[in-house]
Amino acid sequence: MQRSHRYYLSLYSRFLNFSIQDSYTILLLSNSLHWQNRVDLLKTYLDISIFGLLGIMSFIMIWLAIERKLFYARLRLNDYNSIHELKVATTNNLTTIASIGSNAPYVGLLGTVLGILITFYELGLNNQIETGQIMMGLALALKATAGGIALAIPSIIIYNGLVRQTEVIELRFYAQQSISS
Repeated sequence: MQRSHRYYLSLYSRFLNFSIQDSYTILLLSNSLHWQNRVDLLKTYLDISIFGLLGIMSFIMIWLAIERKLFYARLRLNDYNSIHELKVATTNNLTTIASIGSNAPYVGLLGTVLGILITFYELGLNNQIETGQIMMGLALALKATAGGIALAIPSIIIYNGLVRQTEVIELRFYAQQSISS
């Protein structure tokens, strides 16, 4: 015989001399406090997490861009027998730079959405609407999107510059091959 949670809740409430309604109230308060702890944790670590992730992404992007520029500067076309080998070597790590540029705004947007969620949750707790509090919460939330866009723009510019440099290197290889044949 399978018993419902209501049955066990009524046994528990009889044991503690509570009514079922009091037990539900205690359960709801317990869930509310648990949610409040999650929101407080999110509020505490949101900026650090989002801007930390954006910082790591920017470090990787700058590191790979410098590596590509140094590689292109030391590249000798005579070391490659075919255009395919050259393309593989010159386009290495460009996908990562492009991925960082295209995904940075989404990381910022995630921070904004979570910041807005925190703002609305706190408004719900206060049971009063203050426009100053709403505007301050939204302004703080939007800084994550600004950070994501601030990373995306240089990433895409650098990516496009490196792709152009790759095309120039490939054209030089074709020219060198046609001269030597």
